[in-house]
Amino acid sequence: MIDLSLKPVEKQTSLLSVVSPVYGCSTSLVELYIRLKKTLTTITDNYEIIFVNDGSPDNDWEIITKIAKNDDKVKGICFSRNFGQHYAINAGLEYSKGEWVVVMDCDLQDRPEEIFKLYETAALGYSIVLGKRSTRKDTVIKKLLSKVFYKVLSYFTETKQDYSIANFGIYNRKVVDAILKMKDHFRYFPAKVKWVGFKSTTIDVEHSERKSGKSMYSFRKLRRLGINVILSFSDKPLRLTLKFGLLISFSSMIFALYNLYKYLNGEIVVSGWTSLIISIWFLSGIIIFVLR
Repeated sequence: MIDLSLKPVEKQTSLLSVVSPVYGCSTSLVELYIRLKKTLTTITDNYEIIFVNDGSPDNDWEIITKIAKNDDKVKGICFSRNFGQHYAINAGLEYSKGEWVVVMDCDLQDRPEEIFKLYETAALGYSIVLGKRSTRKDTVIKKLLSKVFYKVLSYFTETKQDYSIANFGIYNRKVVDAILKMKDHFRYFPAKVKWVGFKSTTIDVEHSERKSGKSMYSFRKLRRLGINVILSFSDKPLRLTLKFGLLISFSSMIFALYNLYKYLNGEIVVSGWTSLIISIWFLSGIIIFVLR
């Protein structure tokens, strides 16, 4: 049973935006809209809801269009194809106008009622408030994949990543503007949030089971996402490669000295072989050092 009751709060006048990327959520969109409207009206009457259709194969866009026609507070953006969740979030942020912007998924695992807690915490002086899913209602496989993904991401980006924290949170306009100024070809919203800084905190939020569809993040997609994030936001792979190159260079010099020793002891009788091997290893070492 879902408790939709909310304690009263002093109504705000500044615009509050909600951005939600949509893919394969046709059966939950109407409920999401109803629960969002109920929650947002307890905070302010001045709000907007932005649904970004990320090339969904279902009839998501038709539902978004119908909702928007009946409610001028709802806006829809439709991609020509599936570009990915984080590109959809970025598009929603570009069209948002709110002083505060909430980012959440469309599958109702991010509960609209938790926006009230996020907004209340942000009012204490935080520019970013992230929802921490203390109890994730996901399958064992998905939770395991997420843990592995964030462990690897933490190591290579040298940042602290928490698999219980995703996109769900509330962000001040100055945070959104700073993120939008980052014109990276690859978009990964959580990394950008960490990169821009600002005063932030996390709060525990209730996480619900997925009501419709299935996660689009397979192991292959998570692997590709992880590689793109690491290469876009970290130079650690380059530094590890350079260290490996240095190790190869050092080993090659030792090998060259070993072959020289064998030649001087008469163990190598093939004419020109020693000088050729030493030249190859020496020049390879120089090339690696130059690349470094």
